[in-house]
Amino acid sequence: MSKLPVIVGYGGINAAGRSSAHHAYRRMVIDVIKESNANDTYRSLATLMNLRRRSSDEASADILDNSLREYIDGHTLVRGIGDNLFNPDHIRWNRRMEVSPQGPHAPIEFITKAKSLPHEIPEQWQLSPLDGKRVKVTIPTDVDVLLPTYRRSKVKAAGQLPTGFDPKLLYPSRNHPRGIQMTIFGASDALGSIGIEWDQIKQSVKPDQISVYAGSGMSQLDINGNGGMMMARMIGKKVTSKQCPFGFAEMPADFINAYVLGSVGNTGTAMGACASFLYNMRMGLMDIQTGRARVAIVGNSEAPITPEIIEGYAAMGALATDQELLALDEALNLDVPDYRRACRPFSSNCGFTLAESAQFIVLMDDDLALELGASIHGAVSDVFVNADGFKKSISSPGVGNYITMAKALAAGRAIVGEEAIRKRSFVQAHGTGTPQNRVTESHILNEVAKTFGIESWPVAAVKSYLGHSIGVAGGDQIINTLGIWCFGWIPGIATIDHVAEDVEHSQLSIGNKHVEVGTDGMDVSIINAKGFGGNNASATLLAPHVIRRMLAKKHGAVAMKTYLEKNESVRETALEHDKAMTAGNVEPIYRFNHNVLEGEDIEFDDRTLQVPGYGQAVDLDVESPYQDML
Repeated sequence: MSKLPVIVGYGGINAAGRSSAHHAYRRMVIDVIKESNANDTYRSLATLMNLRRRSSDEASADILDNSLREYIDGHTLVRGIGDNLFNPDHIRWNRRMEVSPQGPHAPIEFITKAKSLPHEIPEQWQLSPLDGKRVKVTIPTDVDVLLPTYRRSKVKAAGQLPTGFDPKLLYPSRNHPRGIQMTIFGASDALGSIGIEWDQIKQSVKPDQISVYAGSGMSQLDINGNGGMMMARMIGKKVTSKQCPFGFAEMPADFINAYVLGSVGNTGTAMGACASFLYNMRMGLMDIQTGRARVAIVGNSEAPITPEIIEGYAAMGALATDQELLALDEALNLDVPDYRRACRPFSSNCGFTLAESAQFIVLMDDDLALELGASIHGAVSDVFVNADGFKKSISSPGVGNYITMAKALAAGRAIVGEEAIRKRSFVQAHGTGTPQNRVTESHILNEVAKTFGIESWPVAAVKSYLGHSIGVAGGDQIINTLGIWCFGWIPGIATIDHVAEDVEHSQLSIGNKHVEVGTDGMDVSIINAKGFGGNNASATLLAPHVIRRMLAKKHGAVAMKTYLEKNESVRETALEHDKAMTAGNVEPIYRFNHNVLEGEDIEFDDRTLQVPGYGQAVDLDVESPYQDML
């Protein structure tokens, strides 16, 4: 029988906070959820942001102070750059200048240390040693120089991690790039959310039945990764031995294997620009459906809020600049843009807003989930990927997303039926906040809804809260969907006050108010992602109440009763993890030089291979899949 990939754990960090226990989701709808749930999330954020003493004292009420709440509100989600990362009004750069002598008898002269001279002395330079250490340089001709100075960024809004949260301080980060630091936190959070010890899971599967697919769409481009390697010589520094290897795009998967899980299973990353998370999820899905894996950790980590990356996207005209945001709100006579509303999907807008995020989900096949009593938060039934065909430009959208969306909705219909798709489904739009996206994606969603008979399809666009985290964007949308199924509210697009005239929405429900649908009100969520170059991906997610019906039919009432009994203790353990995280008493998993295996530790013959630490052996007694061809 088919294996259903169910989501048994999830975790990470983005501009809304920690993902496990739905805290990041809760931050988006904090004004409509129960006060007790809101208080828990404020406490979680206060700990992340180092605003209260790390303690196991659950009675601590300091976070209930209104001034602290206001501070947390203002220092989470999309906001002005600067409180965590860099000052956008004071960015270092080198200004090119042409310097000329005042005349034939007044050459350019300066004194420098002999060791500071270039290895190749320009032909026109005249050197006069002074005291053995210093040299007088005379230049009779024009010379180009680079003058260290500062500039202001045209873009000053981003979806930054909560102010005060610094992942490198939580473990021995050893000059890791920020994206790797976020990976360690996010993957650890996801594992803790399962409520089952990883060692117990390892005893239940073969070593080669674990998959890890994680990466970064932009690779690691800060000073400790590729960014530092490429700029080092230009700023007069040396390239370090770590910058090049740390810069690889698949490094999040490598670090999870080597320092979090100790996994020897399937690994890698799939690159699809802004659709990368769904590409990785597709590989995990296929591994579980085919039996290649029974557990798959899927995710991405992106830390693109650097002056260089911002300038790159701004040069394309893709980002919302201060000048353009002020023009949008011209009637308000603002002196400073409303950065909180920088991203305005499907409304009058001017560009997207970069964000940093690390998100991970843990998939299991349904048999293993029931065996272990794992909590089931949703399931991934399908992920569809299609290119755009011939294009006018590499960044322009094409027809591929019509295919992925239609197939994803059709796949959902095949499972839950026509009526459920029409009345109990919603879409997590890519919703970047650009003029081009609002036109093209709205047409895709509207036409698909019309074709499938959906009259008012609810549309969520979480980038309005979080910004655009490039390769992690689909993960942000999935984590949000899991929260909707738990709390019953679809977040409104709070940054907009109208739907733009060129947005097609005859069959869509697009608004700025949260919509209550109930915890069992939505059977299916379609996750949509569009990437540069024509990388389109759409995923079909099933709600927990739908999965329960499916599993009861497949496994029977007795098996489900046994599962629910096991699940009680699992849920309690997951709750304890959340409480400990909120109290600040849990450190990320980072096992450097821990139980390192060598060749002599492996025991095998021509039928089995045993890896220490796992309860089952790798099976070498395999049958050829090409028997009918032999």
